[in-house]
Amino acid sequence: MTATHERPADTSGAVERSLRLLRFIAEGGSTRNISEAARRIGVNRVTLMRLIAVLEQAGMLIADAAGHRLGMPFLTLASAALGSSSLIARAREVLPGLAASTRMSAYLVVREAHEIVYWLAETPDTPLVSQIRVGSRLPAYRATPGLAMLALLDAGEVERMCESSWQEPDAPAFEDLRARLEQIKADGCAWSRSGLEAGIDSCAAPIVSADGRVLAALSVAGPSQMFSHESERSRTLAEQVISAAQQISTLVL
Repeated sequence: MTATHERPADTSGAVERSLRLLRFIAEGGSTRNISEAARRIGVNRVTLMRLIAVLEQAGMLIADAAGHRLGMPFLTLASAALGSSSLIARAREVLPGLAASTRMSAYLVVREAHEIVYWLAETPDTPLVSQIRVGSRLPAYRATPGLAMLALLDAGEVERMCESSWQEPDAPAFEDLRARLEQIKADGCAWSRSGLEAGIDSCAAPIVSADGRVLAALSVAGPSQMFSHESERSRTLAEQVISAAQQISTLVL
C-alpha cells in the first residue's frame, strides 16, 4: 500500500529532475564535470548519472566534447512549441519548392553525434526509388548531408569520430576525410556520384545559424542520369541547394 502511494511522488520527482537537467544544458551548462553539474542542478552524482543514462537512451541527450547537448527528439518537442520559427517548420516551407525546381527528392537531415538522421523528405511526382526514408540513420561520413555538416566542424572533433566512433569497414581514414571536407567547405556543398546507392547521385549544403552553428543539412537526390557532369548544370544545381539551405538559415530564429 505504501509503495503504491510513493510511486507517483517518485515519478514526479524524477520528471522534475530530468527537466532541470535539460534546462541546465539548454542554457549552456556542461556535464563534463559530473560533480559540479550535480551541484548546480541540485542532485547527487549517482542521480545525475542515472538521469543522463535515461535521457541518452531516449535520444534527448547526445554526448559530445562539452559533455552533452540536446538531441533531436527534445528539439522536435521544442519546435512544436516554437511553431513557425522552428527549423522543421521552415524546412517544410522550403523543401517542396526545391523538390519541384530540381525534380529530385529533397531532404532535411540532422546530425546526432557521429550519425545523421533523415528528418523530412519531399518527393516530386516521380518518387526516387531509394532505401532512404524519413528516420533513416547513417554514419555521418557516408552521405552528402553528413559530409556537408562535418566540413564545418572542428577538425579535432572529426578526428575523434574517425578514431572512436566509426568502426564500419568503409570508414575513411582521417587524413583522407579531412582532404575531402576541406574541398566541400570551399565549394559550399557536397557531391556524391553513386556513393551511397548505386545509380543515385546527390548534392547537399549545410544549414547554419546566425552565430555559426551547424543546425542541419539540405540535400537533393535523384537518378544518376539527372545529374549532368557539365559544369554549368552542376553549378546551377549547387546554387539551388545552397540557396534553399541559406533561405532556411535566415528564417530560423
